[in-house]
Amino acid sequence: MVDSLDTATPARRRRSDARRSVDAILNAARVVIGERSDASMEEIATTAGVTRQTVYAHFPSRDALIAALIEAAAAEYAALLDAAGLDTAPPADALAQFLDAGWRFIRRYPLLLDPTATGIPRPTSNDPHDVVPPRLERLIQRGQRMGDFDGSLHAAWLAAAVIGLQHAAAAEVADGRLTAREAAALCLESTLRLCGSSARPTASR
Repeated sequence: MVDSLDTATPARRRRSDARRSVDAILNAARVVIGERSDASMEEIATTAGVTRQTVYAHFPSRDALIAALIEAAAAEYAALLDAAGLDTAPPADALAQFLDAGWRFIRRYPLLLDPTATGIPRPTSNDPHDVVPPRLERLIQRGQRMGDFDGSLHAAWLAAAVIGLQHAAAAEVADGRLTAREAAALCLESTLRLCGSSARPTASR
């Protein structure tokens, strides 16, 4: 028993060290590639505080690292939506929280909206293209049933339009035509008008 405990502790420590290295590398990649989409593995290693060899020990290629970063981003966005109260908060509040989750996600992963970035893969799980529209559509349907949103337009169309509005607002920020604060405020106001909201988010009252 003593031998097994003695050998288990170093193994757990190695796993913990490896996990910290992976987290540091992914976070460095998020920052560095977010600033410049063609950043090298060497730059990512330097930012992460590890050697280039350590990066390659966990990610055998730059493509593998990008794929892992996209998987982490998708999981993080899903968690933000889970925490947003989309199925429980008053519809106008939930819609504002949905948009806020999107803004936080965009700020953390600007790579995903970089028009110069190429070869960005789709995640294998929690793909926002698959996860986000039905969750937003369900929120809009709830608001329509409660009378908080106009029910004359199909919820699926409204969901697609809201997502398009936020993408357009993010592009305005990326091009320097709006500040992030201005874009978020305009996007929320436009979204509420689009959905025919009869209420306003609690925070904006």
